[in-house]
Amino acid sequence: MAKLEEQDRRILAALQADSRVSNQELADIAGMSASACWRRVKALEEAGIIRRYCAIVDAAAVGMGFHAIVHVSLTRHDHNHVDTFIAEVKRRPEVLDCFATTGEADYHLRIVCADLAAYNDFLEGFLFRLPGIANVRTNLVLKDIKQETALAL
Repeated sequence: MAKLEEQDRRILAALQADSRVSNQELADIAGMSASACWRRVKALEEAGIIRRYCAIVDAAAVGMGFHAIVHVSLTRHDHNHVDTFIAEVKRRPEVLDCFATTGEADYHLRIVCADLAAYNDFLEGFLFRLPGIANVRTNLVLKDIKQETALAL
């Protein structure tokens, strides 16, 4: 599926808005039969275009009120340090996003946890103990202005 057709874009936009939409509703939105729509969705899944389905949970409503962007620099780009850092960060539930970037920091992490004490535990018990960490800088998120999960198709 190298090129998306308009029906694919309609399906994807609808699923991004509400992944619980029924196949019949999705077919109506895409302008196709229910069976053709089901096959198209399966093809999008198999092609890796649809990676997964999920519910978006309000962090504050479930007691996760601490939100930070953490900038991490490594001492040097030794493959063992990089591989260890990436593997360990992937295991941590507090890390919602991790991006390798250019600029001052090598990695940018989006962290969500219960409170400052939980974040301090994350730093001292985990991040500062990883080999090759040179610098960690934290920016606290004061207010969510825009947080989206849907791509503009």
